[in-house]
Amino acid sequence: MAIELTREARQQAIASIERYFAEELDQRIGNIAAGALLGFFLEEIGPLVYNQTVSQLQERLLQRVQELDIEFNEDEFQYWRRRQAPPKPRR
Repeated sequence: MAIELTREARQQAIASIERYFAEELDQRIGNIAAGALLGFFLEEIGPLVYNQTVSQLQERLLQRVQELDIEFNEDEFQYWRRRQAPPKPRR
């Protein structure tokens, strides 16, 4: 699955890459080169981040599903047990 960015997100990412080069590396990178670098990272490294995120999400969902029986469990056959409970004192 290819990682797609909205037009606005892509523009912001390119601007961020240009700023990074200027401020951190003291180099100028053009808009086209920054876009190409972004495309490379999305294609090469993006799937790694995506797959790790999906894996973590699967683990969290599995934990939540396993907790459902605790959270929503109801004891069966409680009618007679409740009826046999000692009567509550009257005031």
